[in-house]
Amino acid sequence: MSIKECKLIQLPKITDPRGNLTFIEGNHHIPFDIKRVYYLYDVPGGAERGGHAHKQLQQLIISISGSFDVILDDGYEKRRFHMSRSYYGLYLGSMIWRELDNFSSASVCMVLASTVYEESDYYRDYQEFLEAVKIKQ
Repeated sequence: MSIKECKLIQLPKITDPRGNLTFIEGNHHIPFDIKRVYYLYDVPGGAERGGHAHKQLQQLIISISGSFDVILDDGYEKRRFHMSRSYYGLYLGSMIWRELDNFSSASVCMVLASTVYEESDYYRDYQEFLEAVKIKQ
C-alpha cells in the first residue's frame, strides 16, 4: 500500500446539547470488518508507541481524548498526521510503518483492527520492512 492511500476519514457526529455521539460501522464507514479494538492510555510524556508495520492488517486510529501524532512511512515517503478530534479516524492499510508520538496528557488512542492479534503479521524491524517493501514493488 502507498502512503497516499492512508487518509483521514470523517466519522458520523451526532451533535446534542447533552453530549455528542460518534459511531463506526465496519464495511460502511471504514473499508474492513472490525475484529479487534484496543486503546493506548497513560502514555508517559516523551514516550513513543508503534514502531512496526503489518503484512495484512488494516487499522483505523482515533484520538478519543487529547492528541498525538502518527508518523506513517511506506518505505518511500513519510507523512505526519496530528490526531486531536474524536470524529476523525486515520485509515492505514497493510505495509505501512507507523510510529506514534507527541502524546498530550490524558490522551487516549483507540485502534480498530481488521484481524485478531497475530504476531506473524508484524514487521518489527525497520530494515526488514524496507526489504519487504522493495520486493513487493
